[in-house]
Amino acid sequence: MPQRLVITGAGGMVGRILAAQAGRQQRDVLALSSADCDITDLSAVARHVSGGDVVVNCAAVTDVDAAEADPGRAHAVNAVGPGNLATVCARAGAGLIHISTDYVFSGDFGGAPPHPYEIDDVPAPLSVYGRSKLAGEQAVLDALPDAYVVRTAWVYEGADGGDFVAAMRRKALGGETVDVVADQTGSPTSAHDLVGALLEIADGGVRGPVLHAANSGEASRFDQARAVFETLGADPERVRPVGSDRFPRPARRPVYSALSGTGSAERGLTALRPWRDALVAAIQRGRDVPLPSTPCA
Repeated sequence: MPQRLVITGAGGMVGRILAAQAGRQQRDVLALSSADCDITDLSAVARHVSGGDVVVNCAAVTDVDAAEADPGRAHAVNAVGPGNLATVCARAGAGLIHISTDYVFSGDFGGAPPHPYEIDDVPAPLSVYGRSKLAGEQAVLDALPDAYVVRTAWVYEGADGGDFVAAMRRKALGGETVDVVADQTGSPTSAHDLVGALLEIADGGVRGPVLHAANSGEASRFDQARAVFETLGADPERVRPVGSDRFPRPARRPVYSALSGTGSAERGLTALRPWRDALVAAIQRGRDVPLPSTPCA
């Protein structure tokens, strides 16, 4: 177990769950929100990191469309910030685990059948967000080759909030019918399962530098939404498949970005469970969470 776990971006979904889980395990935790530590400020980062720490970077601009509108901020937070963390960790003698994304891949297999991306497949991001996250991976490994870059995908908590599963839960319980894109496929991942993988990596015994940590299997957004309805006992026929052209967005998404855990398992990381099992567990956790008075998509 590391001397201390330092969590940057602890105000976000993954950072909050990571801090809570680490606390339950009685770890020494320093949880820093973006207000506590601006990772784009090298001196601010240096004030919080000591030798022997393991820093887990959960800070990021994750709004894919907002990144298109403000590429400067996306690059600062997603690329410069992680580079700052790696530089400070290298100087202090601390470890670093940096979270990245499936959106570093394009989903273009040159006419070959799609297959889950392996850790050594060549990235080719389509969006400002994807390019900024890939630049962050490179900045981290350039400054600290012993760091871990952990790619994950389609992360959700599933109780209340702004994630996709939470939104589908509100639709299911609210009796609504919903149109969901059926032509984007990825690896839906429970934030709780991702956190378990991050803590396992922090404890040592897993080889890097690049890992994939996503629930196994693949699904379209349509598949995922229907699974939410089915788990809640709602009629899955209320989820209707549509093409992504029905919902034009500023940022291009890969049509396929499922992540393979094979290489990560070979490097010592425990495989994450199938995505449907993780989804059912997340829905069970959220059953006692009250719905907001004004449901939103």
